[in-house]
Amino acid sequence: MEIRICKNPDELGKSAATYVAEILRGCIAEKGEARIALSTGASQFDTIAALIKEDVDWSRVEMFHLDEYVGLDERHKASFRKYLKERFISKVNLKAAHLVEADPACIPELTEEIRRSPIDVGLIGIGENAHIAFNDPPADFDTEDAYIVVNLNDTCKRQQVGEGWFATVDDVPKQAISMSVRQILSCRHIVSCVPYAVKAKAVHATMTNKTTNTVPATILKGHDRFVLYVDKDSAKDILTGDVAL
Repeated sequence: MEIRICKNPDELGKSAATYVAEILRGCIAEKGEARIALSTGASQFDTIAALIKEDVDWSRVEMFHLDEYVGLDERHKASFRKYLKERFISKVNLKAAHLVEADPACIPELTEEIRRSPIDVGLIGIGENAHIAFNDPPADFDTEDAYIVVNLNDTCKRQQVGEGWFATVDDVPKQAISMSVRQILSCRHIVSCVPYAVKAKAVHATMTNKTTNTVPATILKGHDRFVLYVDKDSAKDILTGDVAL
């Protein structure tokens, strides 16, 4: 793995976007197409904004995304389908976009699509509780399913309120459909963009613990092409002291 520390979220987003675009261009040159998985949330704003400005032949790129709340109307401001359509899909000419719907009935078709060939690069955020996608602790590291229905824990729900997506914890749906941990690990490259001081505790827990499902992001450290992007605020607790690689 590699850790790249940037000055601020804007620099982080631009640096990560440049790196991801290089991967995509390489895949397109090699095999004529590329596949990307995108995460959402406030921490991804700068990366996605920079990525759409990169010189990539998006008509050769298929996009998947990580998760969606069960039962949430797409018109709700917290809908990840809405998020991606407004911030990414409407801005580039994709070959295809495979969205997680709010109904678990979407899982078989998504599974069929995602398993046609590997995801070349996954932009995998890390939550305040160190979840990846909506795999909250204790995460299921064993399931072979591509997408699963998960229960959201209170820390995850508070993060959604803190980011302004919901008014109260009680408003956050209790369940979500999430890409599984094993499916995430099957990405050829994994890039995690984790800015902001509110993520410092999760970054520290990820870097100072051995692999454990109580800190789900720790499993990313075992991936041979994992790059973690942090800014000075989110990295403040790991700039001194030991980390567990």
